Amino acid sequence: MGNGYLLGIDIGGTKCAVLLGDYRGSIYKRYAFSTRAQGGPYDVIDKIVETANLIMNELSVGVESVCSIGISCGGPLDIKKGIILSPPNLPGWDEIPIVNILKDKFQTDVFIENDANACAIAEWKFGAGQGCNNMIFLTFGTGLGAGLILDGRLYRGTNDMAGEVGHIRLASDGPVGYGKAGSFEGFCSGGGIALLARDEIIPRLKRGESVTFCPTEEKAHSITAMDVGLAASKGDPVAIHILETSGRYLGMGLSILVDILNPERIIIGGIFARCREYIQPAAEEILRKEALPSSYHKCEILPAGLGEKIGDIASLCVAMGIT
Repeated sequence: MGNGYLLGIDIGGTKCAVLLGDYRGSIYKRYAFSTRAQGGPYDVIDKIVETANLIMNELSVGVESVCSIGISCGGPLDIKKGIILSPPNLPGWDEIPIVNILKDKFQTDVFIENDANACAIAEWKFGAGQGCNNMIFLTFGTGLGAGLILDGRLYRGTNDMAGEVGHIRLASDGPVGYGKAGSFEGFCSGGGIALLARDEIIPRLKRGESVTFCPTEEKAHSITAMDVGLAASKGDPVAIHILETSGRYLGMGLSILVDILNPERIIIGGIFARCREYIQPAAEEILRKEALPSSYHKCEILPAGLGEKIGDIASLCVAMGIT
């Protein structure tokens, strides 16, 4: 690893973070803003540049002291050309040459990586995946993607599309995720949990049942995964049931990954890490039934060790060029 400063940029479906850090994974300053509040990709990029300059000015760091910039962003991407292609969670981001734009702005090396891959590297080097040769990282946030560390290196696939597990269909019907009803992402993501909640709550209300944390159909149509998680943490049985349903489908998806890839660890971030006590037991129950016993017993299911910092550390790992 080198010396000097790194700029990290974490572009998500709901928020974007810009930070200054170093090769040890230390973060000196970070600012975040809403991706969706901006007027499209180029407005977001302008805001990224503005925020990066603000951070450097506040810390009295000249751009010449920044060794490189790392961008963590949902796919699909063209890693070699540095282009964001058309991520489902970033509507309108089609063929955006973000690497060249930022190179021109900052006159330094810029690298981009799929967010799930970047988070897998971060957990592998700094978090719960340390010491592993074979591990999977699952995002379980706005969407669901996987980063694969196989035989001690990141596996991207033929055209950078490896790990798009959210597109796997787990049921003939169900919540829509990644453009597919009944998909892994449909059951195991923030949007998916919100859809599960809506489909669970509205029939209950129509039957005259009371749902404490969501008393009206109008509220059900705007419910979020955060609402469900908060209600579950207060012991609401309907909210807990919704998270357990997501957990059972998580177990189905994990059993496929365990049987095919035989990992040492599967590390899961986002909603799983925050609602683990409700999701993991349901997932493990299905895993025990569905996965090959010899593979299941060799695989640990763990929450992200880096917690809420994972996206930030991931962007720094991209800047470091770790693969």
